[in-house]
Amino acid sequence: MNPGFAPKARKFIMLHKPKGVIVTLSDERNRKTVYNILPPFVLEDKWRPIGRLDRDSRGLLLFTQEGEWVNRLTLPGHYSKMYEIWIRGRITKEQLHQTREGVETAVGILKVKSSEIIGYAGPKTRLLVELLEGKNRHIRRIFGALQDPQYHTPLKVLDLKRTQIGTVKLDIPSSRWRFLTHREERELIQCKK
Repeated sequence: MNPGFAPKARKFIMLHKPKGVIVTLSDERNRKTVYNILPPFVLEDKWRPIGRLDRDSRGLLLFTQEGEWVNRLTLPGHYSKMYEIWIRGRITKEQLHQTREGVETAVGILKVKSSEIIGYAGPKTRLLVELLEGKNRHIRRIFGALQDPQYHTPLKVLDLKRTQIGTVKLDIPSSRWRFLTHREERELIQCKK
């Protein structure tokens, strides 16, 4: 337990962010934001997202009122994040290994902590991917830098869903929100990686 951070005083909100919604306070182009689907008190009481999910991604997003927790939970290497993804193309075991070792992308070498194939559907591959550090479009860049072995075209992430941050697992339908339980808060605060 971290001194000075009592779990009962800690409040976190879980949102299942749908695809097509952006993570920002407001948008000059009037696109739908996460604050359009959360109750008004979230914006009024200055709840802030812990990290981001791009417009094309969906899944678990946490909010807090405390900047200290935004900083702690977004520090690279401190909290694991799990994603379920669908890729256009069939990834090989060698490519899967390469994602863990590092893939050269347009923004440098990126890698994942772990990756495993959990299924196939026709020419698509379903994967479970774990990150310890998430840069902008990290997963999309890694897989986009790899080639489909059959068609020799870049692999493409078709669907990306964050399912877990630290010990907190997504368990609500899309566009729904809830407060974390005291137990979830305590476990998240005590968790590292």
